[in-house]
Amino acid sequence: MYHSDVTIKEGAFIVSDAHYSISLRPELLEFLKEVETNKLLPTQLILMGDIFDALFGGVSFTQNVNHEIISTINKISKKIEVIYLEGNHDFNLKNIFKKAKVFPLSKQPLLCTYKNKKIVLAHGDFDGGTAYTVFTFLIRNPIVLYILQIIDTVTSHAILKKLDIHLSKKNDCKELQNFRQIVAKRLESHYDCDYFIEGHFHQNKQFVYKSFTYVNLGVFACNQRYFIVNSSEDKELLEERIF
Repeated sequence: MYHSDVTIKEGAFIVSDAHYSISLRPELLEFLKEVETNKLLPTQLILMGDIFDALFGGVSFTQNVNHEIISTINKISKKIEVIYLEGNHDFNLKNIFKKAKVFPLSKQPLLCTYKNKKIVLAHGDFDGGTAYTVFTFLIRNPIVLYILQIIDTVTSHAILKKLDIHLSKKNDCKELQNFRQIVAKRLESHYDCDYFIEGHFHQNKQFVYKSFTYVNLGVFACNQRYFIVNSSEDKELLEERIF
């Protein structure tokens, strides 16, 4: 667990797994435009990974097709703090979002503070096993991404276009059976926290596990869900909203 200097603010907006695609799932851009123009007023913007269907630092095509929403996030980060936890669809982002606090997979789970509480944040793919760990290390390697960039250019973006088609068939609202048991196995390591919050699994569920509350976020890609940090006495930590 990575100990960060991040302090979560009351009124922060949390967005997870938007899987933004300008042709398939464009709603996130409209949402962020409302933040940029002060129609929505978060105190802080926390992006929990897989915000894009495909955004890879070092592969220029993925930046070019997402240029408008990248620009919007960068404008927002000049006004409020933007915290970005990289996911498995969006990584090597430090040079794309220079004013945001970007946390790669190697710095997740991320320990934050909120008032007198300890909050752990993660995209959710931090414990994928040996094969997945090797894969994530290789795919984030600058040399591998440079080769991918060359292949992508030579093939007129055929691989990334095929990936886009594949991802368009994914059911972002699918319920996983026995999810609590699946999560319990992943959380056997002791986490000294009050809340453990992650995305990745798209389940929109929470429960008490041992000494803390586990939250799997509802995803923006499914019904445009997002969350506001609101710990009033009669409310849970997160208040769900639909955009």
